[in-house]
Amino acid sequence: MTESPFFFTWQRQKGARGVQLRGGSGVHFETDEGRFLDLGSLVYQANAGHGQQRIVDAIKAQADELCLSTPQAIYPAKEALAEALLAKAPEGFTKVFFTLGGSDANENALKIARLFTGRYKVVSRYRSYHGATFGASSLTGDWRRAAIEPGIPGAIHVMDLDEGIEGTQIPRVLELEENVGAVFLEPVVGANGVLIPPEGYFQEVREACDRHGALLVCDEVLTGFGRCGSFFAFERFGAQPDLITCGKALTGGYGTLGAVLVHERVASFFDDEELVCGLTHYAHPLSVAAALETLRVYDDEKMIENAAALEEPLKAMLAELPGTNPRALGLLGAVDVDFGVDRLKALGEALRRRRVHLHLKGARQLRRAHGGAVVVSPPLCITEDELRGGLQQVGEAIDEVSG
Repeated sequence: MTESPFFFTWQRQKGARGVQLRGGSGVHFETDEGRFLDLGSLVYQANAGHGQQRIVDAIKAQADELCLSTPQAIYPAKEALAEALLAKAPEGFTKVFFTLGGSDANENALKIARLFTGRYKVVSRYRSYHGATFGASSLTGDWRRAAIEPGIPGAIHVMDLDEGIEGTQIPRVLELEENVGAVFLEPVVGANGVLIPPEGYFQEVREACDRHGALLVCDEVLTGFGRCGSFFAFERFGAQPDLITCGKALTGGYGTLGAVLVHERVASFFDDEELVCGLTHYAHPLSVAAALETLRVYDDEKMIENAAALEEPLKAMLAELPGTNPRALGLLGAVDVDFGVDRLKALGEALRRRRVHLHLKGARQLRRAHGGAVVVSPPLCITEDELRGGLQQVGEAIDEVSG
C-alpha cells in the first residue's frame, strides 16, 4: 500500500493500515479484501445498516430541493427533525441545538452548562469517552486525554464503574467540590468496555445534582438510537437528564450531524440570555435529511425492537465465548479476554482473515493493569442467525490465538 496523503486517526502514521471500502448491504460491508460481517457498526454509527437506499434517496431529494443553508435558516426538514427528536425525549424537552457530530455536541453542551449555571467545573468518569475536540477530550477519562493535557480547567474525573468500586463517587465529589456546573455520563460506558451501571445508580446521581445545582448530561453519542434496546439508553435506568447529546447513529452514519436536546428548565434561560454557540454548518440540509429518514427507518423496520429482542440471545452467545464477564444491553455487548497487546493484535488479524469486524480493547484503553475486551455492536438490522454465525467465528479466532 502506498503512503496516504491524509492522516489516519488515533495512531502513529508510519505503517498505518487503512481499509479500502467499496460499499455494503445490510450487516455487511465490501472492501478490496472481500465482504466483511460488521459486528461493530463501523465506528458504532451504522445502526441502520449498510446500503440503506431510503436514506440515500432522501439525501438526493434534499440536494435537489435545498443544499445550501445558514445557521439561522428555517426549512421543513430542519423543523421536522427537531420535532422528531423532541418527541423521542422525555417530557419537558423543548429545544434542539444541532452540531456537526458527537464531539461538538458534548462541546456545546459544556458551553450551555457553563452559561446556565455560571460554574466552570464538570465531573466525568475515568473510563469514559466524550469526544475528540479539546473540551470533549478534557472530559474524556481514557488514554486519549493524556496527550492534550493540560485540558480545560475544572475537569474532574472519578473512578466510577470500575473494578472494586461500590456505588458511585459522584455525590461525594459534589459534596466536596464547589462550582460544579454539570456531570457528564455515558448511560453505558461504551468504547471503554461496555460498563453497565447498577440499579439505582442514575437516581443517586440525579438527586446529588439536584442538591448541588448541577446539570446532568447524558452522552448518548454511542448508546443512543436503539443501540441499548431503547431509543436512548438512559431510558433503561429511569434517568432524567437535563441535556442529552447525540451523534453517530443519528444519521446512521449517512451524514455528519450531532445534536444537544435541552430541557425547558435550561432552554428557557436563553429566552433573555445570549446563547453563545454557533456553527457555520448548523443543521446542514443534507445531514438533516439523512437523520430524518434514518429515524423513520428505525421505526418502520422495528430496529430498536430487534435490538431489545436480541439482548438475551447476545448475552448467551457471549457467555459461550472463551472469556470472562460476558455482558450486554440491547445490541451492545462485551466479553473480557486475558490478552496482552501482542495477542490482541493477533486476534485482530485472525478476525480479519475471517472477514469479521468488531472492536478490540486493550488494557490501556480499559484503564486496567492487564487484559482486554472484545466489544460487539452490530447494525440493529442483524438477525439472530447472523449474530450467532459471527460470534462463532469470533470464538474460533480467540481459540486460535489462545494456544
